[in-house]
Amino acid sequence: MSFFLSALGLMMVFEGIPYFCFPQKVKLIAEKLPEIPDSTLRIIGFFLMMMGLLVVYIGGTDHG
Repeated sequence: MSFFLSALGLMMVFEGIPYFCFPQKVKLIAEKLPEIPDSTLRIIGFFLMMMGLLVVYIGGTDHG
């Protein structure tokens, strides 16, 4: 449970960075979001999930 909470907290930190550093850009992207086709958003989401799984796998492997 501790690992899950740490991962959740780290995710929240990374998710918050754009809102803190570039709030105006986030607003512009949010305005354009409805124009992006669902298929494109699904591809982007799938790619991000696979990259996240890869990072978790690499981080969880024992290199020693």
